[in-house]
Amino acid sequence: MQEQSQDTATQIDADLSQAIGQVDNWVDSAVKLLPNFAVALVVLVVFYCVGAFLRFLVHRYLNRRNRSNLGEVLGSLVKWGVILAGLLIAATVVMPSLKPGDLIAGLGVGSVAIGFAFKDILQNWLAGLLILIRQPFEVGDQIQIADFEGTVKRIETRATMINTYDGQRVVIPNSDIYTSAILVKTARSMRRSDFDIGIGYSDRIDEACGVILETLQGIEGVAQKPAPEALPWGLEASWVTIRARWWTNSLQTDVTHVRAQFIERVKTALDEAGIDMPFETQVHLFHDQTDETDGERGVQREGWPKGKQASPRARWKAMVETEDDCQGNSQATKAQPRNRG
Repeated sequence: MQEQSQDTATQIDADLSQAIGQVDNWVDSAVKLLPNFAVALVVLVVFYCVGAFLRFLVHRYLNRRNRSNLGEVLGSLVKWGVILAGLLIAATVVMPSLKPGDLIAGLGVGSVAIGFAFKDILQNWLAGLLILIRQPFEVGDQIQIADFEGTVKRIETRATMINTYDGQRVVIPNSDIYTSAILVKTARSMRRSDFDIGIGYSDRIDEACGVILETLQGIEGVAQKPAPEALPWGLEASWVTIRARWWTNSLQTDVTHVRAQFIERVKTALDEAGIDMPFETQVHLFHDQTDETDGERGVQREGWPKGKQASPRARWKAMVETEDDCQGNSQATKAQPRNRG
């Protein structure tokens, strides 16, 4: 009898009726909520269609104003904003006890966590949106950012694509662009270029300027208004500097080709006019400190002598002449007859 009671005590009393009842309640609740799910699904479809339509309208409106990149970004933002609103409404339809305020509060806390986790992505996205709205440059502009220079190919939400002049592509994060100085080289239709030319000191400045201006006026691509200029710009050690200035189309290819033509033609024109373009000349004075005036700071020479005055005598010559004078004076004194009176 004791063994039978022990076996009965060790048996598990598994009553599955409660579990089956709980599942049955869930199924009944799901069946009751089927109309709610259907309505929520319809709400999602409607909001998705509305968001897609609004995205199309925004993209079309901005595309007509040649701002297709901004249209894509704002259109996507509007679309997903409408879909998010639809999700909130659908959730309240399925669960009537759920309050929209609680959902918004939960999304607020979640957005803070998401913001910390994806800080760089969100920062680049916001910078890209501001760039597209404020438009400091456009697609097709030639810009310079830090060490990169090229043509803007595309502005995306995360980065800006630049094609360099030698055929490479640079991907620059939008946050770096928005917080850095940008040189937009095609912001205006015209761009000025400069080039310095050195002529000899014996050549006439006005004649050289005339030759340079005539050369500039004969080059295709140089704008005549504003007119090109040739200005005396500096007096260097070996030449007189003349700066040539002209305006061309702001595209880099036009600037480069016009500059190359000018360098080739101005060299030929100055040679034909007999105007010298001297090499750098240096004068080295080797001073061996043997001049007669060495040590006298007021008269010793440190460079070329002033005016046409004679060069100082060497010290050894001055000493020899002094000795000769002394010897001559002593001999003359000895040769004089003594007065015996």
